[in-house]
Amino acid sequence: MRQHMKRFGRLTAAHSKKIENHAHMVALYTVWYNYARINSAVRMSPAMAAGISDSLWDVGDIVKLVAEREKDRASF
Repeated sequence: MRQHMKRFGRLTAAHSKKIENHAHMVALYTVWYNYARINSAVRMSPAMAAGISDSLWDVGDIVKLVAEREKDRASF
């Protein structure tokens, strides 16, 4: 966990010059953490352990979700 926080701190200081970009980065990290990362204690993602998802996501699933969201925003 400490390694993630160190990287998170470095990214926020170096790359998230706008608060909106920082918010997007936090949202992407949260989705990856809960849906695409296997928790070693329960040997599944936190979303699977909570019964929210029945499969482990990959980065392609997250990219598809973002693309669908952008498509919906563009239609307004």
